[in-house]
Amino acid sequence: MTILSLTRRSFAAMTLAGTVAALSGAAFGQTSGEPVLIGVSGPLTGPQAQYGAQWKQGFDLALDKINAEGGINGRPLQYVFQDSQNDPRQSIAIAQKFISDPKIVVEVGDFSSTASMAASPLYQRGRLVQFGFTNSHPDFTKTGDYMWSNTVPQTQEQPLMADFATKTLGLKRLAVLHLNTDWGTTAKNLFVDAAKANGAEVVATEGYLPDEKDFRATLTRVRAANPDGIILESYYADGALIVRQLRDLGIDLPVVATGSVYSPDFLSLAGDAAEGVYTTVYFTPNSPRPEVREFVEGFEKKFGQEPNSFNAMAYDTINTLAAVMRQYGTTREDIKSGLGQISGFSSVIFPDVSFDPETRRVSGPQMTGLVVRDGAFTLYEQ
Repeated sequence: MTILSLTRRSFAAMTLAGTVAALSGAAFGQTSGEPVLIGVSGPLTGPQAQYGAQWKQGFDLALDKINAEGGINGRPLQYVFQDSQNDPRQSIAIAQKFISDPKIVVEVGDFSSTASMAASPLYQRGRLVQFGFTNSHPDFTKTGDYMWSNTVPQTQEQPLMADFATKTLGLKRLAVLHLNTDWGTTAKNLFVDAAKANGAEVVATEGYLPDEKDFRATLTRVRAANPDGIILESYYADGALIVRQLRDLGIDLPVVATGSVYSPDFLSLAGDAAEGVYTTVYFTPNSPRPEVREFVEGFEKKFGQEPNSFNAMAYDTINTLAAVMRQYGTTREDIKSGLGQISGFSSVIFPDVSFDPETRRVSGPQMTGLVVRDGAFTLYEQ
């Protein structure tokens, strides 16, 4: 197995300018009193709506457990989900709403770093923690000391992915396809720099729009560059389209995709074309760790399917914030201070959760190499 280590009560539905806010809680048998509210900014409609739905699954499973165990020192934990459509303009409007509502003690989201970072200055001035659990852009936490993240930044993630592609798999001539967004372009640039430092040649880079569906012209140019491997800086939906069209064009090269493709939906959408695709991840549901087993078994029982990394990140985020609130308090300042102090908490993705006080990023994660075999993600054995 290849492991790459790093050192280091109810509210009614609310409508705001066409967006819907959903408030959710669960299993209140062990809790009473005024709920502790987390504000969530993320996509429930629009092109990225599937990710918001996956967040909600992770959130709700976490709340089942937390509230059944007494909530936050006896108070129920709930969240208010405002639909941003992953649009920076909407994330700014949502930030204004959350900051002005004293019942919201911490904010979670948005989905993309672009949407989150547009709202970051407001959260910093409003002194409300913005916890970006899918925000790997290296600049996300740089706006100020109210930006925190349990996502490994691209500055650490991409060099490890490059190591896997060039050192573990031995690829030498790479073609990189990337979402033409801030996230995708940053990932591409960091990967290219790291791959070149490892002695590889990058023979082609191709950006594409988030709503693009036909990649045949792009892939024809990629084939002409004669690479020995394809790198995908993609989400699972577009990544699946690309690998299907790769195979349809007869391009049978190794594909290494960022961990965002790690989802049963990628396998379903890509079909047989997913076979042999590599990725690197921080979460795998076949880990023997008890925290992972409890999460996977609970998720499969509640939702009837295997969880993906977005489910796991959402679940971890709610549990991490609950642990901070239980130990350090539920005011906005308590949460900010507590994030800088918590340690020894084991989550699904990270065996020991703690945050670097300077970067406000989670410390000491590990990456695991996976490959699709017989229609399933399996551990890569070197």
